[in-house]
Amino acid sequence: MTKKTIKILTVLLIILLLIFVLYRIIKVQDIILKYIYPTKYSEYVEEYSKQNELDKYLVYAMIKAESNFNPEVTSASDARGLMQLMEETATERSNIIENQLVGTYDLYDPETNIKLGTSYLAYLLKLYDGNVVLAVTAYNAGLGNVEQWIKDGIIKEDGSDIENIPYVETSNYVRKILKNYQMYIEIYDNKE
Repeated sequence: MTKKTIKILTVLLIILLLIFVLYRIIKVQDIILKYIYPTKYSEYVEEYSKQNELDKYLVYAMIKAESNFNPEVTSASDARGLMQLMEETATERSNIIENQLVGTYDLYDPETNIKLGTSYLAYLLKLYDGNVVLAVTAYNAGLGNVEQWIKDGIIKEDGSDIENIPYVETSNYVRKILKNYQMYIEIYDNKE
């Protein structure tokens, strides 16, 4: 072999090695991102997202923000379970979709919580013509508050001004959901 051939082979070997290392790094990053943005309870998320015509990635984003996939969480405002449902909201949704009584401890059951949470989210999305920002805002702050803010001109009907949401917690919540939603799409869409 000539010196020129050896140099070419060495450069090719280095390029191949770099490609291999970069590939491994990308795979590790993918694993880390999937750990940070998991798809736990996928059997329920998939089933009830489909049933309620929701994007499953939005549901995962909501669960991540609401409970970080811990089904036993109770908030300071007494919201419970994976999708942090208030008992009143859960009872209302349960009466609508299955005409069945739901108790407090039923909200800690992942399937029940996701079934009722996705039903409520779908209701809000239909109410706001598919506007994710307004639906998510209402999910957190309450439907009455969002309606009043729109009526008073505090927020726009298209939800384009989330910086005007009067509750700092809700404003941060909406931003977190939107960020989580985008991350779930980037990580999982067309990769499953």
